[in-house]
Amino acid sequence: MRQDIIACRDILLAEKALNEELGIWRSVNAVIERMLERELELHQAYAEIQAKLGDYPQAPRVFLDRVLTVAALWSPEQAAAMRTDLKRLRLVNAEIATCARQLAGLLREREALHNKTDFSSDTHYHVCEVIDQAAESNYLFKSWVRDELRTLRGRYDLKYWPRIADFVDVLAGDAAAADIEVHEPITEAVTSSQRPSRADFFKALFAAVEETMDGLPRLLPIDFRLTDESYAALANCALGLGPDDMVEGVYVKRLRQRMREAESMS
Repeated sequence: MRQDIIACRDILLAEKALNEELGIWRSVNAVIERMLERELELHQAYAEIQAKLGDYPQAPRVFLDRVLTVAALWSPEQAAAMRTDLKRLRLVNAEIATCARQLAGLLREREALHNKTDFSSDTHYHVCEVIDQAAESNYLFKSWVRDELRTLRGRYDLKYWPRIADFVDVLAGDAAAADIEVHEPITEAVTSSQRPSRADFFKALFAAVEETMDGLPRLLPIDFRLTDESYAALANCALGLGPDDMVEGVYVKRLRQRMREAESMS
């Protein structure tokens, strides 16, 4: 058995043993098992990893860890779920904006009815009342803020404070103008396209590798590049792709080209 293959296998086995010992990362271990079962398909990729990273003691482990993590946490199924979450978040913000505008209108209508009729609802009319009651179960608020807020409310009459309807209007505008941010670059890469595809895994893996190419001793060298064929083999095995779904190096090459073109146009 070639040493480069043994070295990569040992990295996977050590990672699996540690996860089992700690009782964590079952999803990562499932990826490891797939890669161990299909080791023959990975011989060329392992040889290239060791050839290009062998001078950096921790780099092969770091790279394989990126493959395992992306396959476990950003699989095509999970990428589809992330898109669903993103779509739902946009919809929720839109619904909040609509409902808040409607609520603000109702609050103003109720206030007008209170003022022009002989009826009242004995409901909150001061924003500080709402804050006070909403924080009833917040120990820190009651211990440190409530008395000062009540003192401040007593010092300034109602005209100095926003109406509750105005408060709700701000929530409506805030939701309507919400700009959704992605805090994880890998998630951003996965959800950058509208429809899920096998490209999601590669986009996530490329982003994960780029994150670790800082040239530091425990990370990947800044000039590290892996061939399209090796990336294809890693994807096929890590994701457990069957004969009808497997990708080849030419697929990865075209994907990289499209990504470069899209980046140049942005």
